[in-house]
Amino acid sequence: MGYVERDLDGDLARWFAEAPRVEIPEETRPVGAFLAKLPAEAAAALEAFDRRVRSGEMARFLELEEWTYGFDFAANGCEVLGTDYATPIPDEDLWAIGGDGGGNLFVVLTTGRVAVWFHEEQVIEAHTDYDSIDTFVWSLVRYQAVRDGALDLPSVEAEFRELGQPGALAPEVGLLAYMT
Repeated sequence: MGYVERDLDGDLARWFAEAPRVEIPEETRPVGAFLAKLPAEAAAALEAFDRRVRSGEMARFLELEEWTYGFDFAANGCEVLGTDYATPIPDEDLWAIGGDGGGNLFVVLTTGRVAVWFHEEQVIEAHTDYDSIDTFVWSLVRYQAVRDGALDLPSVEAEFRELGQPGALAPEVGLLAYMT
């Protein structure tokens, strides 16, 4: 059992008790078909996250809107290219888990890794990934808690560095760069 199932609810209650709740329409694309493409640990984490998103009870710590969660790239005429800017990634091989507030989407890949889809170039941005859904969610919760003043950067910076996630450590575009 990973972070989403074990610790997410407690962290959200501690740092985001008064935050608005995530609300997405009932007709939001179901995640089931994508779960079958993931490694078991990633599928369990995404299924647990999906339950929380759809419950209407999860605190908003990430841009989770009807257009960001489960975004259908193909139906919206959006292309998704790999980090090489050439290899197309089919819509059914990724799942939008939320947005960054600037039009970019965080996507889960069939490997279970999470990366940024850069909307201006319609590409998975290199050096923006996280090893797992659990690590991504842990990182975003702490990022937002620092931004909201519930945590101070020195209390979490060492943990971010120890995890060594490109999405957190990348110069200029990593979460740490946005927190300093």
